[in-house]
Amino acid sequence: MEIMGLRIPTIISDNVAVRCDGCLGIIEGTPWRISILDTVAIEKPPSWAESAAINPGPFQFHADPAHVRAWMAGRGHLLCRRSQIRELMRPVVIPGEPPRLGLCDGLHRDDHEFVPA
Repeated sequence: MEIMGLRIPTIISDNVAVRCDGCLGIIEGTPWRISILDTVAIEKPPSWAESAAINPGPFQFHADPAHVRAWMAGRGHLLCRRSQIRELMRPVVIPGEPPRLGLCDGLHRDDHEFVPA
């Protein structure tokens, strides 16, 4: 393969590593990415024995929002009806047993309205 005029023999065009997190299909071209923004930083660094409460991503998908919705539904996340699916989504902990996450773009000032993705 040649990139910017330089021959790189270790890269071949048959390598496929970019897969959609929603359908696990191969993404041709540039993937569409979403990151979950943790709005509150913890006061102290977590212990090595603990795992992070939220995996911030980035998660990559095909350009169709249905792939993002399928990924959210598979994880049990809810989507705020007043928001759209954007590159940065903000998590909102929804009380209950077990607690769930609602994802919102945070661009509205009204109350959240979470629905299944």
